[in-house]
Amino acid sequence: MIGLSFVLILLGFVALISGAEFLVRSSSSLARRFGVSELVIGLTIVAFGTSAPELTVNLFSSLSGANSITLGNILGSNIFNILLILGISSLIYPLEVKKSTTWIEIPLCLLSGLVLLVLANDVFLDKGAANDVSRSDGFILLFFFMIFMAYTFHAMRDDSLQMQQIADAVEIKMTRTVSALLAGLFLLFAGGKLIVDNSVAIAEYFGVSQRIIGLTIISTGTSLPELATSTVAAFRKKTDIAIGNIVGSNIFNVFFILGISAGISPLAIFGDSFNPDLALNLIASILLFLFVFTGGGRKIQRWEGGVFLVLYAGYLVNLLTNPQ
Repeated sequence: MIGLSFVLILLGFVALISGAEFLVRSSSSLARRFGVSELVIGLTIVAFGTSAPELTVNLFSSLSGANSITLGNILGSNIFNILLILGISSLIYPLEVKKSTTWIEIPLCLLSGLVLLVLANDVFLDKGAANDVSRSDGFILLFFFMIFMAYTFHAMRDDSLQMQQIADAVEIKMTRTVSALLAGLFLLFAGGKLIVDNSVAIAEYFGVSQRIIGLTIISTGTSLPELATSTVAAFRKKTDIAIGNIVGSNIFNVFFILGISAGISPLAIFGDSFNPDLALNLIASILLFLFVFTGGGRKIQRWEGGVFLVLYAGYLVNLLTNPQ
């Protein structure tokens, strides 16, 4: 049975890579056809589509009461997204960051980490009885998500006005493009599910805790769509999609997925002291914001991607050698 799990994981990788290719090509075509920038497409369709595995896993884990997996999945995914995925993507091709991404989207991503840090550290910050993300906290997260969506639709309207001439000049086969988009989303979802389900089976076979499973194997599995999509986008020099996918996914993960999950069942936090995973989630967003300026030309340079990767490797080593 364990051998079959390894085979299914490999099939999941094939589905993810194929799905990412479909998604990047079709979303770029739709962006040009409707006069919407690739950044907005990355922040909406691509980001939400690649977050489907996180949403599915968290809904099932919240309904079953496995809250350690729920929170660990999101924290691990967000850390993985910035430190590993943007690290690899910027090594492939330096990621140019647009002005709106620098001053609005990335700060919103940073805000999501800060809000979660404050809401979750009840014992450390306000002497609460226990660290958790309560149902009322979940509603607060959903309120911030509505603000993000309002901004996104406003940006979509502005981009549509600015790019209408481009849209009028572009002709695509709509049925084929939409079919490719849906096929890409399906393959990403199916691949992510295959990898997560079978990774959990392998981890449980070797006796690994739910927290470690959530922060490592499940978060990695559910983030593979983002990894595949952003790296393919980087190879194709579609840096708006590479950046927008990650920033949009991280905002979506915290404000929407954790908001919904906490609304279903309050999320208990690992331990009763200041949580380092929550802190690193925020630090990663801060570094992303700072690196936009340190590399010159509002780009995430290759050496900055290397710093991200070193930090992620250090985080994994610490997590596996000092499990809580």
